Amino acid sequence: MNRADITGLVLAGGRGQRMGGVDKGLQLLRGTPLAQAALERLRPQVNALLISANRHLDTYTTFGVPVLTDDAPDHPGPLAGLLAGLRACPTAWLLAVPCDTPNFPADLAERLARAITAEGADIAMAATQEDGRVQPQPVFCLVRRSQAPDLAAFIADGGASPRAWAARHRTTLVTFDEAAAFENANTLADLQRLQ
Repeated sequence: MNRADITGLVLAGGRGQRMGGVDKGLQLLRGTPLAQAALERLRPQVNALLISANRHLDTYTTFGVPVLTDDAPDHPGPLAGLLAGLRACPTAWLLAVPCDTPNFPADLAERLARAITAEGADIAMAATQEDGRVQPQPVFCLVRRSQAPDLAAFIADGGASPRAWAARHRTTLVTFDEAAAFENANTLADLQRLQ
């Protein structure tokens, strides 16, 4: 697998509840919307880009990549955005990242792809070491496009947990030493800290 086989997806379709209901992907980090910063961080790692968003679509379209919306009502979480991405993905693999973690590793795609190749997995998920334990970062995942029907069925059955869905498949965890690279802006205070 190489860069030409991977499409990047920035997940920006959430409700932003912990940030007071604002559209998190449009909050500014050093003058740039979080979703746009994530797109630029992904761009050199993948062949094509997509963004999942459910509000302010006119603004997201100015970022210059296709904008996808959830099929499910009420924006039920990252899996709905992932499903939209898998259905629209023009390559065999989709790399998803959340919009609120702007400093994710610059070699994320390469390392996840290497693990999938080595282990024959269908999903590779990033993880960090925290307090001596491996902590999965389930929204940072490289997924085989052909998993879309199974994900649709999982969501239709009420499933919402990325970890629970991944557990149904050949999934490999890839541990990154740089835990700070996965610090996210869940709240406005978190965003201030990242500034």
